[in-house]
Amino acid sequence: MRLAGILGMAAMSALAVGQAVAAPADMPAGDWRTINRDLAGTRYSPLDQINRANVGQLKLAWSYPLKTFNTVVPIVVGSVMYFPAGSRVVALDADTGKEIWVHEEPKPTGAPGGGGLSGRGLGYWPGDAQDGPRILVMDGKKLLALDAKTGQPVPGFGEGGYAAVGQSAYGGTPTIAGDIAIIGAASLENPQGDPGNPRAFDVRTGKKLWEFQTVPKPGQPYNATWGGGWKDRGGTNMWGFAATVDMKTGTAYLPIGNPAHNYWGGDRPGNDVYGNSLVAVDLKTGKYKWHFQTVHHDLWDTDMPSAGPLIPVTIGGKQENVIANVSKSSWMYFFNAQTGKPVFPVKETPVPKGNVPGEWYSPTQPIPQVTPALSRTSFTKADMVTAADTTPEHAKACQELWDRSGGFINEGPFTPFGFHKQGDPPKSYLQLPGGTGGVNWGGPAADPTTGLVYVNAQDTSLVGWVEKTQGDKPYSFDATAIVPYDRASVDGKGPFFSFSAPVDGKWPTKGAGAFGGGGGSAMLPCYKPPWGQLEAIDAHTGKIVWAVPLGIHSELPEGKQLTGNSGSAGPTVTAGGLVFVGATNDKLFRAFDSKTGKELWEAQLGNNANANPMSYRGNSGKQYVAINAGGTIVAYTLT
Repeated sequence: MRLAGILGMAAMSALAVGQAVAAPADMPAGDWRTINRDLAGTRYSPLDQINRANVGQLKLAWSYPLKTFNTVVPIVVGSVMYFPAGSRVVALDADTGKEIWVHEEPKPTGAPGGGGLSGRGLGYWPGDAQDGPRILVMDGKKLLALDAKTGQPVPGFGEGGYAAVGQSAYGGTPTIAGDIAIIGAASLENPQGDPGNPRAFDVRTGKKLWEFQTVPKPGQPYNATWGGGWKDRGGTNMWGFAATVDMKTGTAYLPIGNPAHNYWGGDRPGNDVYGNSLVAVDLKTGKYKWHFQTVHHDLWDTDMPSAGPLIPVTIGGKQENVIANVSKSSWMYFFNAQTGKPVFPVKETPVPKGNVPGEWYSPTQPIPQVTPALSRTSFTKADMVTAADTTPEHAKACQELWDRSGGFINEGPFTPFGFHKQGDPPKSYLQLPGGTGGVNWGGPAADPTTGLVYVNAQDTSLVGWVEKTQGDKPYSFDATAIVPYDRASVDGKGPFFSFSAPVDGKWPTKGAGAFGGGGGSAMLPCYKPPWGQLEAIDAHTGKIVWAVPLGIHSELPEGKQLTGNSGSAGPTVTAGGLVFVGATNDKLFRAFDSKTGKELWEAQLGNNANANPMSYRGNSGKQYVAINAGGTIVAYTLT
C-alpha cells in the first residue's frame, strides 16, 4: 500500500478514536536527557511555546561548529547542553551556545580511554546524596565518566574515570536507568568475530553487572535455531544507539541486529534466534523475559536499529503499554510491553524461496496484518519510472540499466538474492527496501498524549546475486557488474549498488561509486516516486493516518522535485503540534503539522542534517529546537 499526501479529515478522525493519556513527567519539561529525550524512547517534548501558529517565526539563535563530522544528538539538563565532538566532550550554555567546559581526550590513542568518543551522543546520571551528576560516554572499548559540572574524569569510576567494557566497542549512547548504564556492541558484521552482547554497568563504580548472550550457546534456549552455526558468530549485536526502558516494571528492551554474513546464511541453518529480535530483560539482572523475532534467518541485512518508543494506548477499550517497533524492513509491530505479544494480528506468511546451493530459507516471515509496509517492498516492470515522473534522460538510463541487467527479479517482500553461476548472463535480483532501509537508526518518535507514531521511511533498493567464491565460505553476496564501472559489493569490497540511474542519463566513469554520479550527476531511483516519506501511524488502531513525501530533488524540473529524498535519521514531535525532521539530503530542516502532515516551516542549512532533532527550554524561558547539521549544532527559537 502506497500513501502520499493523505491529510486532513483522515487524521482528525483517527485522533478522535484514541483516548488521550497524560504525558510522562519523569523529568523537567525543558530537559532532554537521553538521545530520545526519555527512557521510554518517545522523542516527545512536552514544550508548546513553539507551536503551529508561530513556528513560521523561528529564527537561528546560535550555532556551534563541532570541528568534526558526526551524527550526534545533544542532551540538555538544566539549560546546559552536552555532546561529544571528535576527541572532546563539550558543555554549552543552551541559551547562547557559549562553552562552559571542554574535556579533551588524551592523545595518542594509546592513552587511557584511547580517544574514539562516540559520534552519536552520551548519557546523563543525576547523582545522589553521595555522588554528583555525571556524564557517561563511550570511548572505544571503555566507558568514560565525567563530572557534569567540571568535565573532569570521575576518579572512583573504573580506573581514573575509565571502565573497560569487554571485547566489543560500542558507538551508541549509554542508556542510564537508575544506577545502571546499558550499552550495546559495535561488533561489526563479520561471520566470525566478537560477540554482539549488550552489557550493563554500575554508574558509580563502572563494575559490570550483566551481559545478555545474543547467540545462545549449547544448553541455552534457542541454540538449536542456529543449526550448529552459533560458535563465534558475528553480527547479532545491539548496535542501535539506545535501549528503551520501563522503570515501573524494571524492564529493558534491547534491539538485536541481524547475524553475519548479511546475505548468506548457509552456515547458520535455522531461524537464528535472537537475531533481528526485540528482547525484553530484567533491568537489574539482564534475565530474559520475552522476545519477538521480526525476521527469521535474515538474508537482507534488515537489522533492528532501535527498540522503538513505549507509549500507553487504548485498544478494544483496554489500556495497555505498547512498544512501537520498526526496522529497515519497514514493517511496524506493536507489542504488549509486558508479554511481547503483538496487539494487532501478525501472520507467518509464505515468502519467496531462493535457489542458492547450500542456503537455508525460512518458509515464512511474520508480517503485520493491520499496518501496511511503510515503504516500498515489491516491484514490477509497471513500477518503472517514466519521463513524466523525472526526466526523459533519467527514464532512458533506467531502461538501459534494465536491459543490461537481464531485467530485475523481485517476488515481493523478502525476495532473496538468487544464485549466479560465473560466466552466465546477468540475472539481477532486486530487494526492497534494501541497503539502508526502510526505517533506519533514527527510529520512530511518538506522542504519548495521542498515540501517534512518526517515522521517516525510505524507499531504497539493493541489487545483487550470490555466487561461488574462493575462501572460507562457499558463497557470498556480489553486486552485479552491469554498469560501466567496476564490480561493487556490500561485503567489504566496495559501495552498495541500488536500482538507480543518473538524472541526466550520463553514466559515471569507471570506478565511480553506485551512489555517486562520477561527473556530479545525481543518481535517482528507477521506480516511481515517492522515494521517502514522513508518516504518522495511530498506535490505537495500527492504521496509517497520513504520509507525505519528505525532501526534494532540486536536480529535477519544477513541479517534479517533491519526490522524497531522505536519509537514515528520524523525526521529533512536540506538544506544540509539530513534527521536526532533518534527515533529507537537500540541506533543509522542516516542521510539519503533527495532525495533518502539512509542512509549516523550513530552514536552509549549511549541510545536511543527518541526525535526530531535539527540543529544550533554556534558563531564559525560551524553547529551542536544535539539530546537528553536518558537523554544526544549530539552535532555533522564536524572534
